Amino acid sequence: MTLGPPGRATQPVAMTPERFASAPTFPGYLATVEKNRELWHAVYDRARIPSEVEERARALGDEWQLLALSEDWCGDAVNTLPVLARLAEEAGWEMRVLGRDANPDLMNTHLTDGRARSIPVVIIYDATFREIGWWGPRPREIQRWVVGEGLAMPSPERYKIIRRWYAADRGRSTLAEVLEIVSSAP
Repeated sequence: MTLGPPGRATQPVAMTPERFASAPTFPGYLATVEKNRELWHAVYDRARIPSEVEERARALGDEWQLLALSEDWCGDAVNTLPVLARLAEEAGWEMRVLGRDANPDLMNTHLTDGRARSIPVVIIYDATFREIGWWGPRPREIQRWVVGEGLAMPSPERYKIIRRWYAADRGRSTLAEVLEIVSSAP
């Protein structure tokens, strides 16, 4: 996850209201997922926003637009985007989802560590579609573990640990980090 200047697109791609509106809502995206379909639906159905998080989000106003870059095969997306969709619903924000591979202009200006096309990426816009920051591809704590000892493990073992971490965290870290970005908006 990146925040502040490293997390901003080096040359933000202009987002238009029309392009944003043409992207599927999260429920629309959810209807199209094929890989991990049951898991996507289960995480979304179980996602609950703690009341204090909902209150904090509502206090930030309803002008925020979240645009997620994702693909249905992504384990990090399936564990984070349903929770962010619930936050957007509760806070009165708009959330839309675009495919990473079909939107290289957006993806290539939101690379993890300036080089990796890791997803999900959630770009946060204000009411005028000015980009205020972005989040991704996973919460800081699990990202540190992945790029540290996690990459030394075989993929199946690494993903078991990541999945357990997400199950225990229940989206709290993702919510806190996204709210941190929105709260820092000028």
